[in-house]
Amino acid sequence: MGSPPQMTGSAPPRCAWSTSAPELLAYHDAEWGFPVGDDRTLFEKLCLEGFQAGLSWRTILGKRENFRAAFQGFDISAVARFTERDVERLLQDSGIVRHRGKIEAAVNNARRAEELLHREGSLAAFVWRYEPAPADLPPPQTASVCPASVALSKDLKRKGWRFVGPTTMFAFMQAMGLINDHAEDCVIRPEAERRRAAFVRPAGPRRANAH
Repeated sequence: MGSPPQMTGSAPPRCAWSTSAPELLAYHDAEWGFPVGDDRTLFEKLCLEGFQAGLSWRTILGKRENFRAAFQGFDISAVARFTERDVERLLQDSGIVRHRGKIEAAVNNARRAEELLHREGSLAAFVWRYEPAPADLPPPQTASVCPASVALSKDLKRKGWRFVGPTTMFAFMQAMGLINDHAEDCVIRPEAERRRAAFVRPAGPRRANAH
């Protein structure tokens, strides 16, 4: 994300990437690394991480509200019903990233998400199954991939998802709190850890009616 400016005075230390722009700092302090169990939010982040490929998160963050408007709040069932006409409409929307492959991937992934919801009960239950043990992770801020992100990527690709490579999935896991990758001295790291400790991991579907 480029070289952040040097922090001055007695400002508490934070992850270096967050200090390069005010919007990144706000996102870092209020969202990044806090656990999420809401399917819509998880799907939104999966889509936005795909759109980020080759770009900076600052670019995507600046367009996030435009993306939400364009993709009907990332409602999974609504996006799954998008047609070729919707793809063409989105390609004319200057408020988002106008990349046909990424737009088509978001629509495809909504359809794959509906299939997953039918099998698993929730996207959250599926995603949190890949939460790695802290002991299996590299030191914070030192890696862009981990075994769990590789496994999640492979599973999603087997299920027909697109733009879900292991590096993209690692960034997703960082952001959605499946791991606490705040720097060791980051002032937000303890709060992220508290929230992870209090977070109730989503369970899979009940099988009582299975036969």
